[in-house]
Amino acid sequence: MARIAGINIPMNKHVWVGLTHIYGVGNTQARKACELAGVKHETLVKNLTDAEVTALRAQVAKLSVEGDLRREVSMNIKRLMDLGSYRGIRHRRGLPLRGQRTRTNARTRKGPRKAAIKMNAPPGKG
Repeated sequence: MARIAGINIPMNKHVWVGLTHIYGVGNTQARKACELAGVKHETLVKNLTDAEVTALRAQVAKLSVEGDLRREVSMNIKRLMDLGSYRGIRHRRGLPLRGQRTRTNARTRKGPRKAAIKMNAPPGKG
């Protein structure tokens, strides 16, 4: 397996698809990294030479990926929460941030519905 930015890239995939397994590298950045490294993006990862892998590593190293990016994102969220901004409060409460309605929908942020009655409880105890 080719190891780039601490991630094992799947062997039987095209290079650009394999690069998208790295947190912070999407389709566009993966194709651009291949182009700058001089690698055809439809090449399979298992057919890469050591020189090509090294060139790809150098291109990905220029990007903010994996641990650094996760840390940056979490610090941005923490900053919003510490400021007490509207978005920070929504993060703290686990509610949608960007104006979505919460009376219906919003299940992704709020989690599964809470049961209105306790299941298997004896009558009169719910």
